[in-house]
Amino acid sequence: MPRPSPRSADRRRSYDQYCAAARALDAVGDRWTLLIVRELLAGPRRYTDLHADLPGVSTDMLATRLKDMERDGLATRRRLPPPSPAYVYELTDRGRALLPVLRELARWGAPALDAPRPTDAVRAHWFAVPLVDALEAAGQPGVAEVRLDEGVFHVRVGGERAGYGDGPAEAPDARLRMDAATCVAVGRGDLTLAAGVKDGRIEVAGDGPLAAALRGGTGS
Repeated sequence: MPRPSPRSADRRRSYDQYCAAARALDAVGDRWTLLIVRELLAGPRRYTDLHADLPGVSTDMLATRLKDMERDGLATRRRLPPPSPAYVYELTDRGRALLPVLRELARWGAPALDAPRPTDAVRAHWFAVPLVDALEAAGQPGVAEVRLDEGVFHVRVGGERAGYGDGPAEAPDARLRMDAATCVAVGRGDLTLAAGVKDGRIEVAGDGPLAAALRGGTGS
């Protein structure tokens, strides 16, 4: 993995304003930083995995941003236990505290999310953040696995467990299947999960309270 030069790693850009918002932007306002946070909120990632899921970022830029995040206490780098020789990046508690920021940005940006442009890359887990609100509205804690044509991700709702991950869940409380357009509509608030199920646009499998609530029931 490319490592930034000491000079570039130590250089810090600041707005030099005594303001909480400005201080926050000193740490996360640079291009790519919040998207790296989005990826690491899904769990520890190797550098190569981050680069694959951040189309358009250069290797030098990604290395520099990760170094900045380590310096600012947002992320750490650790070696996986043997026999794997790989290193992974993961968020600190301060980095994970950015989930509400990503959720608000997703709410704000959702109205602009129309049909994908020809140049747009798509990853299934990018749909997870807007879906957290809709799943929380069901009123039941648990893990929902969501399957799109583009791939699979899972969302955890309920108290401090709120979050998401890439790929299938180990033991989901509910399994949902829908297309990307339906997922966007739900994330935008144009369609409720219960209405999507009723219209046949969303399939829900599972017998527990979360699955029942997502189908419009009361759970048990």
